[in-house]
Amino acid sequence: MVGVISLALTLLLSLGAVLCFAWGSEVGQRRGRILMGLSSAFAAVASIYLLILILNNRFDIAYVANYSAIELPLMYKISAFWAGQQGSFLLWLLIHAMAGLYLLRKHALPAAGLAVYMALQALLTVLVMAKSPFVPNPNVVENGIGLNPLLQDPWMAVHPPIIFVGYALLAVPFVYGATALITGQQAKDWLPAARRWALIAWSFLGAGIFIGGYWAYKVLGWGGFWGWDPVENSSLVPWLVAGVYLHVLKAAQIRPAVITMVHLAGIFAYGLVIYGTFLTRSGILGDFSVHSFAGDSIGMSIAVVNAIVLLAGLLLLMAKAGSLPKGEYYPSYDSREFLLLLGALLMVFVSAIVFLGMSMPLLTQLMGKPAAVDTDFYVRTTMPLAIAMLLVISCALLRGYGQGKVLASGMPLLIFCLLGAGMAYLAGVRQVLPCLLGAASLLAAGAAVLAWRKSGLRTGGAAAHIGLGLACLAFVLAGSGSQSHNQELQVGESYTVFGHEIRYQGQEFADGNKEKYYVYQVDGQEVRALTKLHANGEDAAREPAIAKGLGGDVYLAPTPPKDKERMEMILKQGHMGMDDVLAYRFEEAAMEQQADGTMLVTAKVGVTDGNTIEEAQLQLVATKDGGTSKPVEVFNGQRRLRLTGITQSGRQIRLESMPALTAELSQPVTTSISVKPCIWLLWLGAVLICVGTMWAAKQK
Repeated sequence: MVGVISLALTLLLSLGAVLCFAWGSEVGQRRGRILMGLSSAFAAVASIYLLILILNNRFDIAYVANYSAIELPLMYKISAFWAGQQGSFLLWLLIHAMAGLYLLRKHALPAAGLAVYMALQALLTVLVMAKSPFVPNPNVVENGIGLNPLLQDPWMAVHPPIIFVGYALLAVPFVYGATALITGQQAKDWLPAARRWALIAWSFLGAGIFIGGYWAYKVLGWGGFWGWDPVENSSLVPWLVAGVYLHVLKAAQIRPAVITMVHLAGIFAYGLVIYGTFLTRSGILGDFSVHSFAGDSIGMSIAVVNAIVLLAGLLLLMAKAGSLPKGEYYPSYDSREFLLLLGALLMVFVSAIVFLGMSMPLLTQLMGKPAAVDTDFYVRTTMPLAIAMLLVISCALLRGYGQGKVLASGMPLLIFCLLGAGMAYLAGVRQVLPCLLGAASLLAAGAAVLAWRKSGLRTGGAAAHIGLGLACLAFVLAGSGSQSHNQELQVGESYTVFGHEIRYQGQEFADGNKEKYYVYQVDGQEVRALTKLHANGEDAAREPAIAKGLGGDVYLAPTPPKDKERMEMILKQGHMGMDDVLAYRFEEAAMEQQADGTMLVTAKVGVTDGNTIEEAQLQLVATKDGGTSKPVEVFNGQRRLRLTGITQSGRQIRLESMPALTAELSQPVTTSISVKPCIWLLWLGAVLICVGTMWAAKQK
């Protein structure tokens, strides 16, 4: 009840603040500021209350039951806050509200701007209320489902909040632009502040994207860091458009006529954040993305909010277009302004291609034949544009270096180009475009170094552009230059794959048999591939083993062996079944309803080797979705038994017979072995991009 009331008050107070700020009088502004503070306070109350519910295992709340569990470590209980749709929207609202309080305290916006900001806060509150995290659980349960094992990773715990900081802060440049259109504010009065907020938002959103890529690489085991998944792209597109915003804003500070482009980029950057949210949470991508949320009524609510934001922004721009500065965009084709705008235009083209690709499931669904584009579409279409963009960046960075100095530095620049192409070739890349991308990448990084040292390029901007060059080079080396091979590895045997000596040392169990490790040695370095196990012993989530080195990573993803000795049998009461080792007789079963709605099934099974008879008590916790059952060892661990099903009458069971644990540990394992040349350049580039951008936000 506390949460529901807090959200209702957040909405009402937000709307009240909008009216007071729109009123325009000094009294109205004072009241609006009070209402804005109270609205943000109640958004914080709702957030704190949800966190308290999670930490106190309040499974009478559906959201808590779906995403938390008693046994979850504290870090993952906290991250359960934003694990689902409801919590992630509340997190977005909270960050938006806290940023608003900062703007309020700093008197950074006039009344018109605060009215727009609070209107956005009201819309976000509507989305939270449309799918509330405080809905009671219709079922009585003693424990929750908990987080997906794949999400129980430190990187995934921080990835969503960082992404949502970026989402929320992109509202601020949008509001600055809308305020300027409403009030007629001069560009020089708002562009510096809008730039600072856009840089911070861009840094956070970029960090979230890169962390998501690292998590995919480290945890999912498919060997890549970017799959062009529609949900990945839904964050990439607003990040790219925000990059367009930053570059046209820079041009607008020199040529006021460019201000129209700044407004357009600001509107679309924030609008695309909401559009991406619509795609990922409407259920449209359910068959095309491993990240998307299940669909429900929230999709229509997001679509309406998206339409309101985009239409309001564009209509306001159209209404005020006549009063915006006019004039030339650039004085000549070799001017800094032209290069900035050309680079921004190329980023627009890349954004449009990715937008089209990620929207294809929606567009084709409207035509009755849902389909998605493959990853080759993105690579084929964006790589030539990326090469052109890096060349333009290099020219723009060297623009202030002086023609004579650039010519004098021709040899170092040529060396950068040849080194980039040579690294791609040595990594095994033989296609022309990837080699050209490698050359252009290192050229851009080298140009940034020269511009920083010789022409006064600020440290933040230099670091970000160096990082971009290194990241693009890593895409070539670790992407196009990657090699993979499947190899069956015997325990204790050594193999040479891609010049690396690999030895498989077998399996180990840890944490009370909740974790299983495949242990390898790569060139003498021990690495472990983790498999998280369900309570019944089955695999829940698998992570690869990664041997890191200066030349790149060796990536090992084991495939669980198909155990030929596992046998499933159905036994009627009083009847027997056999495997290759023992015989089993189903004696009797008992079923007991539990307080949490599950059914505890206990089956008594007689086991014999022909001479001796043992009795095994097997248990199954049956739920609506199946059940869980732990294996029980029989005959000193010769075999393991697991109860996997029972008929409603209790007179017939399904039994799984498995080999001894020692036999399983010594089985060979087929492993996908791949090399990722110089992939550490990607992570270094990502850090430089994000830190450099944040540093640039601090610089005046």
